[in-house]
Amino acid sequence: MKQVRVARRYALALMGLAEEQGQLDRISEDLQFLQNTIRDSREFLLFLKSPVVKSGKKKLVLEELFAGKIHASTQAFLKLLAAKGREDCLDQILAEFSRLRDEKLGIVRLDVKGAVELTGEQNDTLSRTFQRVTKKNVHVSFTLDKALKGGFIAKVGDTVFDASVRRQLELLRERFAHGVGSN
Repeated sequence: MKQVRVARRYALALMGLAEEQGQLDRISEDLQFLQNTIRDSREFLLFLKSPVVKSGKKKLVLEELFAGKIHASTQAFLKLLAAKGREDCLDQILAEFSRLRDEKLGIVRLDVKGAVELTGEQNDTLSRTFQRVTKKNVHVSFTLDKALKGGFIAKVGDTVFDASVRRQLELLRERFAHGVGSN
């Protein structure tokens, strides 16, 4: 729980800095780049979280690794994290910053898992439907899930919309069970 509070505090500070400098889009791009780096390299994440590697060493690696690739403010933020010994929270800070930015811009993330790829028309329909429901701009990310036999499962924040074939069959079974029991 402590790391969640730390991540939120640093994300809020970085959000304030980005807005103050008028660099929200640029810093957001940098943070997305960092998120992709962490996602694509498990070794990098383990390096950041390692209690064995000293903060000074992590600071040098972060400087060398991202020099010229990210904005000076983002680079300074990474240096600050390393100096404070909080680089192990970087992945959580990035996620929290993304959430705060989306909240500020009125964007909601829709994570969809489906049995088959959605067509462009299906994707647009899903996006429009959830825009009406949430009254926010919807960004859809799709994941193919072979465990699903059909349909899809959509998640917005903590809310799950289960339109999978499995769930529909469960609902049908419940209706039959209640229908049989009431006669």
